[in-house]
Amino acid sequence: MTTLRERLAKVRHYVREFSGEAAYDRYVAHARGHDPDAEVMTRRAFERARTDARESDPREGFRCC
Repeated sequence: MTTLRERLAKVRHYVREFSGEAAYDRYVAHARGHDPDAEVMTRRAFERARTDARESDPREGFRCC
């Protein structure tokens, strides 16, 4: 039987994946694994670049706001 703490950890994992919050962690792990000496973007710069890329993609559709 799983404990409450384990269940909450699973819920937290799914919420982070669904909201996109875990994307930065994956980016950092990938960047460090690919080139440990490479400079890694800050979370703020990563989110800005991610938003810019999403908004510039015509397949995403029109965004009014």
